[in-house]
Amino acid sequence: QVQLVESGGGLVQAGGSLRLSCAASGRIFSSYAMGWFRQAPGKEREFVAAVSRSGSNTYYADSVKGRFTISRDFAKNTVYLQMNSLKPEDTAVYYCAAGPVLPSLSNNDYWGQGTQVTVSS
Repeated sequence: QVQLVESGGGLVQAGGSLRLSCAASGRIFSSYAMGWFRQAPGKEREFVAAVSRSGSNTYYADSVKGRFTISRDFAKNTVYLQMNSLKPEDTAVYYCAAGPVLPSLSNNDYWGQGTQVTVSS
């Protein structure tokens, strides 16, 4: 039943780093592009980063470009989001996603439960 499970969130100081992990089922991981979205209090969910099914192509929101890195580990069916130089405005619940047209959304996307990232000043 559980197909995407996020982990790695927590509390860090500004300038620090975190690595988020998203463990996926083999079926989902092998079939779809993977990505990360986030939602801060009072705001809409926004795109953060995505990686193609092959792992060859990556996409980033302008707000995180140069600071975050998304990658796939095919042996572990896991996608990672390495987050460096964190800022307070990065504070949000981060959601892992899988879908056929990420970074665009579709009705066929899968979502994790989310993991909280809090960056203190």
